[in-house]
Amino acid sequence: MTRPLRVAVWATGTVGRHAIAGVDAHPDLELVGVWTSTPAKEGVDAGELAGLGRELGVAASTDGAAVIGLAPDCVVHAAMTDDRVIEAIEDLTGLLRAGINVVSSGPVVLVHPWGTLPEKMVADIVAAGRAGGASLHVNGIDPGFANDLLPLSLTSLSRRIDHLRVSEIADYATYDQPVVMRDIFGFGRPMEDRPFLFEPGILSTAWGPVVRVLAAGLGVMLDEPLVEHVERRPAARDLSTASVDIAAGTMGAVRFQVVGTVAGEPRITLDHVTRTDPASDPDWPIPRQGGGCYRVELAGEPTMTLELAHHGEHGDHNVSGMIVTAQRLVNAVPAVVAAEPGLVSPLDLPLVVGRGLR
Repeated sequence: MTRPLRVAVWATGTVGRHAIAGVDAHPDLELVGVWTSTPAKEGVDAGELAGLGRELGVAASTDGAAVIGLAPDCVVHAAMTDDRVIEAIEDLTGLLRAGINVVSSGPVVLVHPWGTLPEKMVADIVAAGRAGGASLHVNGIDPGFANDLLPLSLTSLSRRIDHLRVSEIADYATYDQPVVMRDIFGFGRPMEDRPFLFEPGILSTAWGPVVRVLAAGLGVMLDEPLVEHVERRPAARDLSTASVDIAAGTMGAVRFQVVGTVAGEPRITLDHVTRTDPASDPDWPIPRQGGGCYRVELAGEPTMTLELAHHGEHGDHNVSGMIVTAQRLVNAVPAVVAAEPGLVSPLDLPLVVGRGLR
């Protein structure tokens, strides 16, 4: 009988606590360590941090070296990376050099960095993996499954593809991540403020890899650079969200697109519609089931539309968004451990399935 893979979870926030629960539920994985950046969580049992109502016998530690010293087969890395991309890449390459495989929710540019990051930076990550005999796979739900594997699978039904659009259409009012909501997206800030996310080239760095991985999967050579579109709108009324209060007239909604063209014609579009008031901006796309969804629209022969919606057992779509992000990583652990050392793209993995059926 093959032994379970020994796994450590790195960070215990909105994704990390679900990753702990996911590792515990997976019969082929064994939780051996948990790293936390929060001193108050030092020594707290992982089961308590994950809200499982029982102890797992694994205490969280703020000592990263001690967690690495456990020599896990894989780390499920769920730390916040959106505001510390370079530092996060250094953390990940350090784990690779230590011989530890990693599945991570970020930085999202590493979902498929070829063509986005400098070649040397990508080569250094690959070299770290080969030096340690370990692999790194970055994924989740978006960027991730909803706009890489899901749309590419749908294209297998196509005879002709004219345009592929992948969308997230969501109400972020219950999304509990203040740094992302106010500092990165700019919700609740004056309309004259321009968040860094919407400066030229930043969207192509963050979500461009989605467009590029789809192009790579379809064998398409895109024009350079990718094309960006951003439309921000003010809130029509005062709103109180899980992360930030939004006064009427401050930024309340945004729609952005990253477009890959071929000979000047749009062929692959990443489309994000992000509201904080479900009743706002009815002229923008709306989920069929309310709350939020991921939508794939394929124009060609035949024309197809696929919509993925989810909600948590004890929460809404933003709660389950954290669960599906964590589970995409947790369920990929065996495949990533078995992969060739280096940087593993979604195109490199075999079919990844869950282990939740009882």
